Amino acid sequence: MERLPDIHTSLLIRTDFTDQDAWDAVLEAVRTPSEEGFLANLHVVEDPAYRDASAGQLVALAPEWALLVLADRAALASPELPLLVVRVSPRENGQLRVIPAQLWSVENNISLANMDWAEFTSAAGADGVYRGFGG
Repeated sequence: MERLPDIHTSLLIRTDFTDQDAWDAVLEAVRTPSEEGFLANLHVVEDPAYRDASAGQLVALAPEWALLVLADRAALASPELPLLVVRVSPRENGQLRVIPAQLWSVENNISLANMDWAEFTSAAGADGVYRGFGG
């Protein structure tokens, strides 16, 4: 696998190619602005070379300080489409599942350093999925 693009934009990486309808639903959801007009700033990577790649494999191919969003098998198999967000940092990596409607919140605030990663992970549900603060 080739290194991931180093473009200073969060990457939405498709790793599961088994359900085109689910993938289309992810794209529609992340491209729909929030009620306040916010969108996640994403570069879509839809390359079969990354089929079934694990988060660890993609972290090894990522630029330093990246935010990766994986549309993996678990995400596309669930009705909520909980994408796997992976924070890549020289100090500490982290993972969190996020529903597409709330991806803008995580991506915008982490990319701009407005909020800490721990604020989102602590707001995740018991199942580890972030659905928004109070959600």
